[in-house]
Amino acid sequence: MKISTKGRYGLTIMMELARQFGEGPTSLKSIAEKNQLSEHYLEQLIAPLRNAGLVKSIRGAYGGYILSNSPEEITAGQIIRILEGPISPVDFTEEDDPAKRDLWIRIRDGIAQVLDSTTLQHLIHFKEEEDRGNYMFYI
Repeated sequence: MKISTKGRYGLTIMMELARQFGEGPTSLKSIAEKNQLSEHYLEQLIAPLRNAGLVKSIRGAYGGYILSNSPEEITAGQIIRILEGPISPVDFTEEDDPAKRDLWIRIRDGIAQVLDSTTLQHLIHFKEEEDRGNYMFYI
């Protein structure tokens, strides 16, 4: 499974909203400008996230989008599944060689476990640490 720009930019949108959580709505224009992305493309991505209940839209001059839940409650897996569909490295059938089928299942489950255990809070915390230059080196 290759994550397309839909999934990557969708995570970007959600991370920006997570950074602003509790501070009011954020416009897609500001997210697009900050990340040098197409506002029009972000508009296409926000609709399924809103329809799935992960974000709420706020109308008006100071409107924009906010997360429906706290960043600790939203996982990367939820976002990727909404924008990309089911998580699977390959399409396989019951007729496939059992050894290969087992491999594909373990890969799928491993990817799902990582995505489902990574919250928006984890992602923004990691990004903030990276931006501050706090690197830990082990020898």
